[in-house]
Amino acid sequence: MLVLILSVVVLLVIGGCVCVFWAARGDAPRWARGVAKVTLLGSELTRSANGRSGSQHSSGDD
Repeated sequence: MLVLILSVVVLLVIGGCVCVFWAARGDAPRWARGVAKVTLLGSELTRSANGRSGSQHSSGDD
């Protein structure tokens, strides 16, 4: 069951990346541009969440 869920998540991520690429070319339909916006928003949220957690766990001893 876990493999099925992870497979669906991976397929959704790949589909989002394809829509981002398609929208960047400029000839994507409206629904693909919407999927691209959602994908980019999700990546920004993930990036900001990783940035906050990384700054909390840094020890500062380099």
